[in-house]
Amino acid sequence: MQPTTDQDQTLHTSAGDFPLQEYRLRQAGREWRILHTGAVLTYADESHFFRELRDRLPYGVALWPAAIALAHEVTSRAEAFRGTHVLELGAGTGLPGIVAASLGAEVVQTDRHELAMSVCRRNGTRNGIQTIEYRLVDWVNWHDTARYQWILGSDILYGEALHPHLQRIFESNLAPGGSVLLSDPLRDPSLRLLEAMEANGWTISFTKWSVGEETELRSIGLFELTMPH
Repeated sequence: MQPTTDQDQTLHTSAGDFPLQEYRLRQAGREWRILHTGAVLTYADESHFFRELRDRLPYGVALWPAAIALAHEVTSRAEAFRGTHVLELGAGTGLPGIVAASLGAEVVQTDRHELAMSVCRRNGTRNGIQTIEYRLVDWVNWHDTARYQWILGSDILYGEALHPHLQRIFESNLAPGGSVLLSDPLRDPSLRLLEAMEANGWTISFTKWSVGEETELRSIGLFELTMPH
């Protein structure tokens, strides 16, 4: 799939053209605008995506409820992000990292899909953010040696085969005293990884967000992880 270079609200790919919708996050007197191919808010939305679109589009170009929850969490911690270095894994449409950058953080957004990264860049520009560094990288072939006060990820734990690589990134890239902040719709593979990390000495705190339509709110777990002492 090749990303488009124009700035209209259509995503042109080799699998076809997909209209882009806009999501607006309003919080603490500010607003962020995010383009995406569709919001996956309900279980029906998720079933439709996996049935009709997963072979045509990468997951990251859709807007998932975990990204919305994580973005809200970041805004609620505005002072804690100001002046920090932030790594976002599996950035997709880029909402949490864009919020962090607008609050004064230096952000590196990463994804392994060029199409998702093209949408992420467009959203950074759309929100007037000039300080984000975008990297097209794969967790399996990871060479970043920098340390970050925050590592962000929204719904990135679903693939158990990638858990060892994610753990390696958490261990090698989290700065002393830093936190990994993960949002997840309480998927079984995600919970298994978190339980294993807690058993290995990581400290994990948990809060819950509810995201989506009033008739079908999704429960999203927000997990903050700190390294063993």
